[in-house]
Amino acid sequence: MSYLPTQEQTMLRDSARAFLSEQAPVAQLRTLRAQTTGDGFDRGLWQRFAGLGFTGMLVPEVHGGLGLGHADAGLLMQEIGRHLSVLPFSASAIVAASAIRAAGSEAQCAALLPAIASGERIAALAVDERSKHDPAQIALTARRDGEGWVLNGSKTFVEFGHAVDLLVVAARTGRGAGDIGLFVLPRGTPGVQTERVAMVDSQASARLQLQDVQLGADALLGAPDQGNAALQAALDAGRAAAAAELLGIADEVFARTLAYLKERRQFDRVIGEFQALQHRAAVLMVDIELARAAVGQALQALDADPAKASAAVSVAKSRAGRSATLAVQEGVQMHGGMGMTDEFEMGFFMKRVRVLQERYGDAGFHADRLATMGGY
Repeated sequence: MSYLPTQEQTMLRDSARAFLSEQAPVAQLRTLRAQTTGDGFDRGLWQRFAGLGFTGMLVPEVHGGLGLGHADAGLLMQEIGRHLSVLPFSASAIVAASAIRAAGSEAQCAALLPAIASGERIAALAVDERSKHDPAQIALTARRDGEGWVLNGSKTFVEFGHAVDLLVVAARTGRGAGDIGLFVLPRGTPGVQTERVAMVDSQASARLQLQDVQLGADALLGAPDQGNAALQAALDAGRAAAAAELLGIADEVFARTLAYLKERRQFDRVIGEFQALQHRAAVLMVDIELARAAVGQALQALDADPAKASAAVSVAKSRAGRSATLAVQEGVQMHGGMGMTDEFEMGFFMKRVRVLQERYGDAGFHADRLATMGGY
């Protein structure tokens, strides 16, 4: 199995890299982190990004998308990681779109996906309720009320949840472990309170409080108590996307560190000539290549059969998280004292890696998940 990009994928990657390097570079974070209110991202940038067709990558052509796969979306996520671009692409075009595709009826997909594909509407999945990712512990309830539903509970760490147009909320519809329903809530739904929260990486998320939120029968995606499989499919799509973003960060940090080793001089020598630093750089390169293989396998597994991709996705999320963590730690150390300064961008990558490590489960979560599956 080859993980090398095709000619079309290379063109896609190069197009994304050129756009993001010019319009959404790492320096954009300095502006956004100073904004304690608002969306947390540039809507003008989002519209230009959507105008290139990126937001419709995973949406079928019949619903206005490009009909591409996770391997293609993963290349774009790597570029987003390289530039630390602040965009709700993963939250909306990957995770929420995957949830709607997996759970929704044909009529619901036709009603919701075209606007997501065009970037006209932004969506986000609300699943976590605790400080650690654990979708098995969903407590937000959905109670029958005639033909409709009443939702009560809370969510946290919802990506740009204060600014999105649609929320896809995972709720418990019965007493069984798998009795989960996915409900679509438009922005401004009565009874939904949102609180904007700045994460350590300066990107925005939200806490949600739902109190007696009354919804019609059509707010439920698919059938009652049948949303768990769709939720897992959406989460696996998000995990693979996060792994690809972590890989992009690791690549960029390694490239910057290698360039520094070739230009910084001490004792009349380039520090890259010191054998100890050469060994550390070589170990890091090998580690990143292992992550690249794991991420490539997970993305291709999702495209081949999402129902059988969970193990590969967990391996990729765990491996990419560990590799990116090693990359930023080595990057900071090899850059010396200036690696820790705010004027230097290495710290931005380190903070983003920390957030992505926790999103959709850290290495420990996925080790437990693999053990539950019976191995890999």
